[in-house]
Amino acid sequence: MIGGDMDKQWQNRIIEQYKHRPNDNRSPWQIDRSRIIHAAAFRRLQAKTQIMGIGLNDFYRTRLTHSLEVSQIGTGILRHLKAQHPSFEHFPSTGLLETLCLAHDIGHPPFGHGGEIALNYMMRDHGGFEGNAQTLRIVAKLEPYSNGYGMNLTRRTLLGFIKYPGFIDNLWHSIPEEDKQRAFIKADDWRPAKGIYNDDAAIFNWIIEPLSASDKALLSSQEQADAYRAKTRYKSLDSAIMELADDIAYAVHDLEDAIATDVLSLDDWLTHALPHLQALNYDWLNTLLESLSKRLFSKHEHERKDAIGELVNTFIIHIHLDTQNDEFECSILRHTAKLDEQYENVLQILKHFVFQRLIRDPQMQQIEFKGQNLLIELFTAFASDPLRLLPETTQTLYLEAEKHNQGMRIICDYLSGMSDEYAYKTYQRLFSPIQ
Repeated sequence: MIGGDMDKQWQNRIIEQYKHRPNDNRSPWQIDRSRIIHAAAFRRLQAKTQIMGIGLNDFYRTRLTHSLEVSQIGTGILRHLKAQHPSFEHFPSTGLLETLCLAHDIGHPPFGHGGEIALNYMMRDHGGFEGNAQTLRIVAKLEPYSNGYGMNLTRRTLLGFIKYPGFIDNLWHSIPEEDKQRAFIKADDWRPAKGIYNDDAAIFNWIIEPLSASDKALLSSQEQADAYRAKTRYKSLDSAIMELADDIAYAVHDLEDAIATDVLSLDDWLTHALPHLQALNYDWLNTLLESLSKRLFSKHEHERKDAIGELVNTFIIHIHLDTQNDEFECSILRHTAKLDEQYENVLQILKHFVFQRLIRDPQMQQIEFKGQNLLIELFTAFASDPLRLLPETTQTLYLEAEKHNQGMRIICDYLSGMSDEYAYKTYQRLFSPIQ
Protein backbone atom coordinates (compact mmCIF):
# COMPACT_ATOMS: atom_id res chain seq x y z
CA MET A 1 0.00 0.00 0.00
CA ILE A 2 2.85 2.35 0.79
CA GLY A 3 5.67 -0.08 0.35
CA GLY A 4 8.50 -1.62 2.31
CA ASP A 5 9.40 -0.56 5.81
CA MET A 6 7.08 2.44 5.66
CA ASP A 7 4.14 0.15 4.99
CA LYS A 8 4.98 -1.88 8.12
CA GLN A 9 5.27 1.27 10.20
CA TRP A 10 1.78 2.37 9.20
CA GLN A 11 0.45 -1.07 10.19
CA ASN A 12 2.02 -0.85 13.66
CA ARG A 13 -0.07 -0.56 16.82
CA ILE A 14 1.07 1.47 19.81
CA ILE A 15 1.31 -1.68 21.98
CA GLU A 16 1.72 -5.34 21.08
CA GLN A 17 -1.21 -7.46 22.25
CA TYR A 18 -1.25 -11.23 21.96
CA LYS A 19 -4.69 -12.46 20.95
CA HIS A 20 -5.45 -16.16 20.63
CA ARG A 21 -7.11 -16.09 17.22
CA PRO A 22 -6.22 -19.32 15.34
CA ASN A 23 -6.44 -19.04 11.56
CA ASP A 24 -7.44 -15.38 11.71
CA ASN A 25 -6.92 -14.24 8.11
CA ARG A 26 -8.06 -10.65 8.56
CA SER A 27 -5.84 -7.80 7.43
CA PRO A 28 -4.77 -5.21 10.04
CA TRP A 29 -7.40 -2.85 8.57
CA GLN A 30 -10.18 -5.45 8.84
CA ILE A 31 -9.22 -6.01 12.47
CA ASP A 32 -9.54 -2.26 13.07
CA ARG A 33 -12.99 -2.32 11.48
CA SER A 34 -14.10 -5.16 13.74
CA ARG A 35 -12.95 -3.28 16.83
CA ILE A 36 -14.96 -0.22 15.81
CA ILE A 37 -18.16 -2.18 15.14
CA HIS A 38 -18.02 -3.89 18.54
CA ALA A 39 -17.18 -0.73 20.49
CA ALA A 40 -19.66 0.73 22.95
CA ALA A 41 -18.91 4.22 21.61
CA PHE A 42 -20.04 3.08 18.16
CA ARG A 43 -23.28 1.57 19.49
CA ARG A 44 -24.11 4.81 21.30
CA LEU A 45 -24.40 6.56 17.94
CA GLN A 46 -27.87 5.00 17.58
CA ALA A 47 -29.06 7.27 20.39
CA LYS A 48 -27.38 10.50 19.30
CA THR A 49 -29.00 13.17 17.15
CA GLN A 50 -27.94 13.71 13.54
CA ILE A 51 -30.06 16.76 12.74
CA MET A 52 -33.64 16.28 13.86
CA GLY A 53 -34.16 15.41 17.48
CA ILE A 54 -34.74 11.79 18.36
CA GLY A 55 -38.40 11.17 19.07
CA LEU A 56 -39.77 13.94 16.85
CA ASN A 57 -40.79 11.36 14.27
CA ASP A 58 -40.07 7.76 13.32
CA PHE A 59 -37.97 8.56 10.24
CA TYR A 60 -35.05 10.49 11.71
CA ARG A 61 -31.44 9.70 10.97
CA THR A 62 -29.27 9.05 13.97
CA ARG A 63 -25.50 9.41 14.02
CA LEU A 64 -25.38 5.65 13.49
CA THR A 65 -27.46 5.53 10.31
CA HIS A 66 -25.60 8.59 9.05
CA SER A 67 -22.27 6.82 9.65
CA LEU A 68 -23.45 3.73 7.75
CA GLU A 69 -24.36 5.97 4.80
CA VAL A 70 -20.99 7.72 4.97
CA SER A 71 -19.32 4.30 4.84
CA GLN A 72 -21.34 3.29 1.78
CA ILE A 73 -20.53 6.55 -0.02
CA GLY A 74 -16.87 6.43 1.03
CA THR A 75 -16.32 2.96 -0.40
CA GLY A 76 -18.06 4.13 -3.58
CA ILE A 77 -15.58 7.01 -3.87
CA LEU A 78 -12.70 4.61 -3.27
CA ARG A 79 -13.89 2.21 -6.01
CA HIS A 80 -14.21 5.13 -8.42
CA LEU A 81 -10.72 6.47 -7.65
CA LYS A 82 -9.13 3.03 -7.95
CA ALA A 83 -10.80 2.53 -11.33
CA GLN A 84 -9.48 5.90 -12.51
CA HIS A 85 -5.96 5.28 -11.19
CA PRO A 86 -5.25 1.53 -11.31
CA SER A 87 -1.49 2.01 -10.93
CA PHE A 88 -1.68 4.26 -7.86
CA GLU A 89 -0.41 2.21 -4.89
CA HIS A 90 -1.27 4.43 -1.95
CA PHE A 91 -5.05 4.24 -1.68
CA PRO A 92 -6.41 2.97 1.62
CA SER A 93 -7.93 -0.50 1.68
CA THR A 94 -11.72 -0.82 1.76
CA GLY A 95 -11.51 -2.05 5.37
CA LEU A 96 -9.46 0.95 6.45
CA LEU A 97 -11.81 3.45 4.81
CA GLU A 98 -14.89 1.72 6.25
CA THR A 99 -13.31 2.00 9.70
CA LEU A 100 -12.83 5.76 9.30
CA CYS A 101 -16.31 6.35 7.91
CA LEU A 102 -18.11 4.22 10.47
CA ALA A 103 -16.36 5.84 13.42
CA HIS A 104 -15.90 9.42 12.22
CA ASP A 105 -18.65 10.75 14.52
CA ILE A 106 -18.16 8.72 17.70
CA GLY A 107 -16.64 11.73 19.45
CA HIS A 108 -19.71 13.89 18.98
CA PRO A 109 -21.53 14.68 22.22
CA PRO A 110 -25.27 14.62 22.94
CA PHE A 111 -27.40 17.37 21.36
CA GLY A 112 -25.27 17.78 18.26
CA HIS A 113 -23.41 21.06 17.82
CA GLY A 114 -25.24 22.57 20.81
CA GLY A 115 -23.59 19.95 23.00
CA GLU A 116 -20.22 20.60 21.37
CA ILE A 117 -20.48 24.33 22.06
CA ALA A 118 -21.55 23.69 25.67
CA LEU A 119 -18.61 21.41 26.41
CA ASN A 120 -16.14 23.71 24.68
CA TYR A 121 -17.38 26.58 26.82
CA MET A 122 -17.06 24.55 30.02
CA MET A 123 -13.56 23.39 28.98
CA ARG A 124 -12.43 26.89 27.95
CA ASP A 125 -9.68 26.92 30.59
CA HIS A 126 -8.84 23.23 30.27
CA GLY A 127 -7.96 22.62 26.61
CA GLY A 128 -11.40 22.99 24.99
CA PHE A 129 -13.67 20.38 23.45
CA GLU A 130 -14.16 19.39 19.80
CA GLY A 131 -15.93 16.36 18.32
CA ASN A 132 -13.10 15.22 16.04
CA ALA A 133 -10.54 15.57 18.82
CA GLN A 134 -12.80 13.49 21.02
CA THR A 135 -13.06 10.80 18.32
CA LEU A 136 -9.28 10.38 18.32
CA ARG A 137 -9.27 10.33 22.13
CA ILE A 138 -11.94 7.59 22.23
CA VAL A 139 -10.30 5.27 19.69
CA ALA A 140 -6.75 5.82 20.95
CA LYS A 141 -7.23 6.13 24.72
CA LEU A 142 -10.71 5.67 26.20
CA GLU A 143 -12.42 2.67 24.63
CA PRO A 144 -11.53 -0.26 26.95
CA TYR A 145 -10.17 -2.73 24.40
CA SER A 146 -6.74 -2.27 25.95
CA ASN A 147 -5.47 -0.81 29.20
CA GLY A 148 -5.08 2.87 28.43
CA TYR A 149 -4.59 2.66 24.65
CA GLY A 150 -8.22 2.52 23.51
CA MET A 151 -8.87 0.19 20.60
CA ASN A 152 -5.13 0.01 19.85
CA LEU A 153 -5.72 0.67 16.15
CA THR A 154 -3.06 0.77 13.44
CA ARG A 155 -1.08 3.95 12.96
CA ARG A 156 -2.50 4.68 9.48
CA THR A 157 -6.07 4.26 10.72
CA LEU A 158 -5.42 6.72 13.55
CA LEU A 159 -3.89 9.21 11.10
CA GLY A 160 -7.08 8.96 9.02
CA PHE A 161 -9.17 10.08 11.99
CA ILE A 162 -7.18 13.31 12.28
CA LYS A 163 -9.02 15.80 10.07
CA TYR A 164 -7.32 18.74 11.79
CA PRO A 165 -3.68 17.93 12.71
CA GLY A 166 -2.95 20.80 15.08
CA PHE A 167 -3.30 21.38 18.81
CA ILE A 168 -6.42 23.22 19.91
CA ASP A 169 -4.44 25.32 22.40
CA ASN A 170 -2.46 26.71 19.43
CA LEU A 171 -5.51 27.14 17.19
CA TRP A 172 -7.79 28.76 19.76
CA HIS A 173 -5.76 31.93 20.14
CA SER A 174 -8.22 34.48 21.45
CA ILE A 175 -10.85 33.20 23.87
CA PRO A 176 -13.97 35.43 24.03
CA GLU A 177 -14.45 37.52 27.13
CA GLU A 178 -17.17 36.27 29.44
CA ASP A 179 -20.15 38.58 29.85
CA LYS A 180 -21.09 38.32 33.54
CA GLN A 181 -24.36 40.14 32.83
CA ARG A 182 -25.49 37.52 30.33
CA ALA A 183 -27.31 34.46 31.67
CA PHE A 184 -26.61 32.41 28.52
CA ILE A 185 -23.62 32.14 26.20
CA LYS A 186 -23.58 33.25 22.57
CA ALA A 187 -23.12 30.02 20.62
CA ASP A 188 -21.07 31.40 17.70
CA ASP A 189 -18.43 32.78 20.09
CA TRP A 190 -17.86 29.34 21.54
CA ARG A 191 -17.68 27.23 18.41
CA PRO A 192 -14.57 25.10 18.98
CA ALA A 193 -11.29 25.39 17.16
CA LYS A 194 -10.87 22.14 15.24
CA GLY A 195 -7.81 20.18 16.27
CA ILE A 196 -6.32 17.81 18.87
CA TYR A 197 -6.22 18.14 22.65
CA ASN A 198 -2.88 18.93 24.25
CA ASP A 199 -3.76 16.13 26.70
CA ASP A 200 -3.39 13.69 23.77
CA ALA A 201 -0.06 15.01 22.44
CA ALA A 202 1.70 11.69 23.12
CA ILE A 203 -0.81 9.85 20.90
CA PHE A 204 -0.42 12.34 18.07
CA ASN A 205 3.37 12.28 18.27
CA TRP A 206 3.35 8.48 18.04
CA ILE A 207 1.05 8.55 14.99
CA ILE A 208 3.26 10.92 13.01
CA GLU A 209 6.55 9.37 14.15
CA PRO A 210 7.37 7.83 10.70
CA LEU A 211 7.13 11.24 8.98
CA SER A 212 10.12 13.42 8.22
CA ALA A 213 10.62 16.62 10.21
CA SER A 214 9.54 18.74 7.23
CA ASP A 215 6.36 16.67 6.71
CA LYS A 216 5.47 17.00 10.41
CA ALA A 217 5.86 20.77 10.25
CA LEU A 218 3.88 21.10 7.01
CA LEU A 219 1.10 18.81 8.24
CA SER A 220 0.52 20.95 11.33
CA SER A 221 0.73 24.32 9.54
CA GLN A 222 -2.26 26.62 9.98
CA GLU A 223 -3.96 29.78 8.77
CA GLN A 224 -6.35 32.32 10.27
CA ALA A 225 -10.03 31.25 10.34
CA ASP A 226 -11.66 34.13 12.26
CA ALA A 227 -11.06 36.48 15.19
CA TYR A 228 -10.83 33.62 17.68
CA ARG A 229 -9.65 30.59 15.73
CA ALA A 230 -7.01 29.40 13.30
CA LYS A 231 -7.42 26.29 11.13
CA THR A 232 -5.14 23.60 9.78
CA ARG A 233 -4.46 23.28 6.05
CA TYR A 234 -3.83 19.59 5.40
CA LYS A 235 -5.01 16.06 6.15
CA SER A 236 -4.19 12.57 4.87
CA LEU A 237 -5.64 11.12 1.66
CA ASP A 238 -7.69 8.67 3.73
CA SER A 239 -9.15 11.48 5.83
CA ALA A 240 -9.95 13.54 2.71
CA ILE A 241 -11.98 10.68 1.17
CA MET A 242 -13.85 10.19 4.43
CA GLU A 243 -14.62 13.91 4.68
CA LEU A 244 -15.98 14.01 1.11
CA ALA A 245 -18.26 11.07 1.91
CA ASP A 246 -19.45 12.85 5.06
CA ASP A 247 -20.22 16.06 3.13
CA ILE A 248 -22.20 14.19 0.47
CA ALA A 249 -24.20 12.27 3.08
CA TYR A 250 -24.97 15.50 4.93
CA ALA A 251 -26.00 17.45 1.83
CA VAL A 252 -28.04 14.71 0.16
CA HIS A 253 -29.34 12.24 2.75
CA ASP A 254 -30.15 14.86 5.39
CA LEU A 255 -31.99 16.75 2.65
CA GLU A 256 -33.92 13.54 1.98
CA ASP A 257 -34.90 13.33 5.66
CA ALA A 258 -36.15 16.88 5.72
CA ILE A 259 -38.27 16.40 2.57
CA ALA A 260 -39.70 13.03 3.65
CA THR A 261 -40.83 14.45 7.00
CA ASP A 262 -42.26 17.66 5.44
CA VAL A 263 -39.78 19.83 7.31
CA LEU A 264 -38.68 21.24 3.94
CA SER A 265 -41.31 21.97 1.31
CA LEU A 266 -41.27 22.38 -2.45
CA ASP A 267 -41.74 26.11 -1.86
CA ASP A 268 -38.58 26.16 0.30
CA TRP A 269 -36.70 24.45 -2.52
CA LEU A 270 -38.05 26.78 -5.23
CA THR A 271 -37.32 29.88 -3.15
CA HIS A 272 -34.02 29.10 -1.41
CA ALA A 273 -32.18 26.42 -3.41
CA LEU A 274 -33.29 26.32 -7.04
CA PRO A 275 -32.41 29.99 -7.88
CA HIS A 276 -28.83 29.47 -6.63
CA LEU A 277 -28.48 26.26 -8.66
CA GLN A 278 -29.89 27.97 -11.77
CA ALA A 279 -27.50 30.90 -11.31
CA LEU A 280 -24.53 28.53 -11.76
CA ASN A 281 -25.71 28.09 -15.37
CA TYR A 282 -23.98 24.75 -15.96
CA ASP A 283 -25.34 22.97 -19.03
CA TRP A 284 -25.41 19.54 -17.35
CA LEU A 285 -27.20 20.99 -14.32
CA ASN A 286 -29.73 22.98 -16.34
CA THR A 287 -30.91 19.81 -18.07
CA LEU A 288 -31.27 18.03 -14.74
CA LEU A 289 -32.95 20.60 -12.50
CA GLU A 290 -36.58 20.31 -13.62
CA SER A 291 -36.60 16.51 -13.36
CA LEU A 292 -34.65 16.62 -10.06
CA SER A 293 -37.10 19.06 -8.47
CA LYS A 294 -40.13 16.98 -9.49
CA ARG A 295 -38.66 13.71 -8.23
CA LEU A 296 -37.34 15.12 -4.94
CA PHE A 297 -40.81 16.35 -4.01
CA SER A 298 -42.83 13.59 -5.67
CA LYS A 299 -45.61 11.93 -3.67
CA HIS A 300 -44.11 8.64 -4.81
CA GLU A 301 -41.24 7.69 -2.50
CA HIS A 302 -39.43 5.61 -5.14
CA GLU A 303 -39.06 8.69 -7.32
CA ARG A 304 -37.46 10.64 -4.47
CA LYS A 305 -35.14 7.70 -3.81
CA ASP A 306 -34.16 7.71 -7.48
CA ALA A 307 -33.30 11.42 -7.34
CA ILE A 308 -31.27 10.97 -4.16
CA GLY A 309 -29.34 8.05 -5.66
CA GLU A 310 -28.65 10.06 -8.82
CA LEU A 311 -27.29 12.98 -6.81
CA VAL A 312 -24.99 10.75 -4.75
CA ASN A 313 -23.68 9.00 -7.86
CA THR A 314 -23.13 12.33 -9.63
CA PHE A 315 -20.90 13.57 -6.84
CA ILE A 316 -18.97 10.29 -6.48
CA ILE A 317 -18.02 10.01 -10.16
CA HIS A 318 -16.71 13.58 -10.26
CA ILE A 319 -14.15 13.14 -7.49
CA HIS A 320 -10.53 13.01 -8.62
CA LEU A 321 -7.11 12.28 -7.19
CA ASP A 322 -5.15 15.50 -6.68
CA THR A 323 -1.94 16.82 -5.14
CA GLN A 324 -2.44 18.95 -2.03
CA ASN A 325 1.23 19.95 -1.72
CA ASP A 326 4.24 18.71 -3.70
CA GLU A 327 6.50 19.41 -0.75
CA PHE A 328 5.14 16.45 1.22
CA GLU A 329 7.49 13.46 1.06
CA CYS A 330 4.89 10.95 2.29
CA SER A 331 2.54 9.81 -0.48
CA ILE A 332 -0.60 9.64 1.67
CA LEU A 333 -0.02 13.29 2.58
CA ARG A 334 1.12 14.52 -0.83
CA HIS A 335 -2.07 13.25 -2.47
CA THR A 336 -5.68 14.08 -1.71
CA ALA A 337 -9.15 13.59 -3.16
CA LYS A 338 -11.16 16.54 -4.48
CA LEU A 339 -14.56 17.10 -6.03
CA ASP A 340 -14.47 18.76 -9.47
CA GLU A 341 -15.11 22.50 -9.11
CA GLN A 342 -18.57 22.64 -10.73
CA TYR A 343 -19.85 19.75 -8.63
CA GLU A 344 -18.25 21.20 -5.48
CA ASN A 345 -20.23 24.40 -6.11
CA VAL A 346 -23.46 22.39 -6.38
CA LEU A 347 -22.64 20.45 -3.19
CA GLN A 348 -22.00 23.67 -1.27
CA ILE A 349 -25.39 25.08 -2.33
CA LEU A 350 -27.14 21.92 -1.11
CA LYS A 351 -25.18 22.02 2.19
CA HIS A 352 -26.05 25.69 2.65
CA PHE A 353 -29.72 24.98 1.91
CA VAL A 354 -29.86 22.22 4.53
CA PHE A 355 -28.00 24.39 7.02
CA GLN A 356 -30.08 27.55 6.60
CA ARG A 357 -33.54 26.02 6.18
CA LEU A 358 -33.20 23.07 8.54
CA ILE A 359 -30.39 23.43 11.07
CA ARG A 360 -30.80 27.21 11.50
CA ASP A 361 -34.58 26.97 11.65
CA PRO A 362 -35.61 28.71 14.89
CA GLN A 363 -37.48 25.67 16.19
CA MET A 364 -34.42 23.45 15.61
CA GLN A 365 -32.19 26.07 17.22
CA GLN A 366 -34.44 26.24 20.26
CA ILE A 367 -34.15 22.47 20.71
CA GLU A 368 -30.36 22.73 20.31
CA PHE A 369 -30.29 25.66 22.78
CA LYS A 370 -32.17 23.58 25.33
CA GLY A 371 -29.69 20.69 25.01
CA GLN A 372 -26.74 23.10 25.14
CA ASN A 373 -27.82 24.64 28.44
CA LEU A 374 -28.79 21.29 29.91
CA LEU A 375 -25.24 20.05 29.29
CA ILE A 376 -23.72 23.21 30.82
CA GLU A 377 -25.78 22.64 33.99
CA LEU A 378 -24.78 18.97 34.14
CA PHE A 379 -21.10 19.88 33.78
CA THR A 380 -21.39 22.55 36.47
CA ALA A 381 -23.00 20.05 38.84
CA PHE A 382 -20.44 17.26 38.32
CA ALA A 383 -17.50 19.69 38.51
CA SER A 384 -18.80 21.09 41.81
CA ASP A 385 -18.39 17.76 43.61
CA PRO A 386 -16.96 15.08 41.28
CA LEU A 387 -16.12 12.55 43.99
CA ARG A 388 -19.71 12.62 45.14
CA LEU A 389 -21.58 12.64 41.81
CA LEU A 390 -19.42 10.78 39.28
CA PRO A 391 -19.78 7.00 38.89
CA GLU A 392 -17.18 5.02 40.85
CA THR A 393 -15.08 4.01 37.85
CA THR A 394 -15.07 7.61 36.59
CA GLN A 395 -14.07 8.84 40.06
CA THR A 396 -10.97 6.64 39.86
CA LEU A 397 -10.07 8.12 36.48
CA TYR A 398 -10.70 11.62 37.82
CA LEU A 399 -8.40 11.15 40.81
CA GLU A 400 -5.60 9.85 38.56
CA ALA A 401 -6.06 12.69 36.06
CA GLU A 402 -6.08 15.31 38.81
CA LYS A 403 -2.47 14.36 39.59
CA HIS A 404 -1.70 16.05 36.24
CA ASN A 405 -4.37 18.77 36.65
CA GLN A 406 -6.55 17.09 33.99
CA GLY A 407 -9.61 16.19 36.06
CA MET A 408 -11.97 18.39 34.02
CA ARG A 409 -11.10 16.34 30.93
CA ILE A 410 -12.47 13.22 32.65
CA ILE A 411 -15.76 14.97 33.47
CA CYS A 412 -15.90 16.09 29.85
CA ASP A 413 -15.26 12.52 28.63
CA TYR A 414 -18.10 11.27 30.84
CA LEU A 415 -20.66 13.83 29.66
CA SER A 416 -19.70 13.73 25.98
CA GLY A 417 -20.21 9.96 25.92
CA MET A 418 -23.85 10.26 27.00
CA SER A 419 -26.70 9.72 24.58
CA ASP A 420 -29.28 12.51 24.28
CA GLU A 421 -31.82 10.49 26.29
CA TYR A 422 -29.36 9.51 29.04
CA ALA A 423 -28.32 13.15 29.46
CA TYR A 424 -32.01 14.11 29.86
CA LYS A 425 -32.51 11.35 32.46
CA THR A 426 -29.39 12.39 34.38
CA TYR A 427 -30.61 15.98 34.42
CA GLN A 428 -34.01 14.92 35.74
CA ARG A 429 -32.38 12.80 38.43
CA LEU A 430 -30.27 15.74 39.60
CA PHE A 431 -32.66 18.66 39.22
CA SER A 432 -36.29 17.58 38.88
CA PRO A 433 -38.40 17.78 42.06
CA ILE A 434 -39.46 14.43 43.51
CA GLN A 435 -42.96 13.59 42.32
